This record gives sequence, C-alpha cells and structure tokens, in this order.
Amino acid sequence: MNWGYKLMLVFIVFALLIGTLVYKSINTKYDLVSKDYYKDELRYQERIDRTSNADSISAVAITQDNTNLIIQLPKEQIGFKTEGEILMYCKTDADNDVQFSLQTDSTGKQLIDKKKLHKGAYQLKLTWQTDKKKFYNQHDIFIK
Repeated sequence: MNWGYKLMLVFIVFALLIGTLVYKSINTKYDLVSKDYYKDELRYQERIDRTSNADSISAVAITQDNTNLIIQLPKEQIGFKTEGEILMYCKTDADNDVQFSLQTDSTGKQLIDKKKLHKGAYQLKLTWQTDKKKFYNQHDIFIK
C-alpha cells in the first residue's frame, strides 16, 4: 500500500469519526432545570425568603421505608392549616419528575407511595404555607 492510499484511508476514518460525533450530538437528549428558567430566576428572592423562614424553625424530616417516602413537617407546623406542593426533581431525566400536593395528616406527616417514583436520585423540593408565612426546603434523596 503506497502513501496515497494510506492518506485516503486516514481521511475516510476522520470523516467517519466526525460523522459519528455529529450524529450523536444531534440525537443527545438534554433537559433544562426548568422550562420557565428565566421566570423562575426572577422569583429567586422569594425562594431565599422562604428558605430563611424554613431555617428559623426545626428541620423537615425525610425518611423512607419499604413502601413509602415519609415527609414529617416541623413540630412548629403541626395544628396549622398547611398548603403546599412537593416536587420530586430527577436531575438526570425530566420524564421522572413527579409533583404532589402537600396533604399532611394531623401529626404533620405525609406518605408518598414509592411505586409512583422511579428508583434513583431525586431532589425533593418542598414548598408550603401555614397561615400567611411561606416556607421552602429541599433535600437530596435516593429512592431505593
């Protein structure tokens, strides 16, 4: 094989490599943190205030057993009318994100059936309001 064929072979291999990289980059799925990223960024101060309110009371307890994810609101929140939402944010796949309405029992506890969630890493984002005070808390958890 002379040097002309070797040079042509190198160009063909290079073209195939570039073609493969272009194909993979076009077909790569990517998810943004939020579909309304800029709108959420403008409301970031509200989230800071809510986090500050949550830091002023005892912590939210997140545990899990074989069938349920258990969210226990702070003892200061028990007995108040509580409204809010729970976002189970999956960092790796937006299709696994799940949102729940916060509906605690009389002890401030909410159970989430783990069958509704995929196994893996999540960031639990908890937003709630009691009377006129608003709170925000987030936890990194792994669903087993």
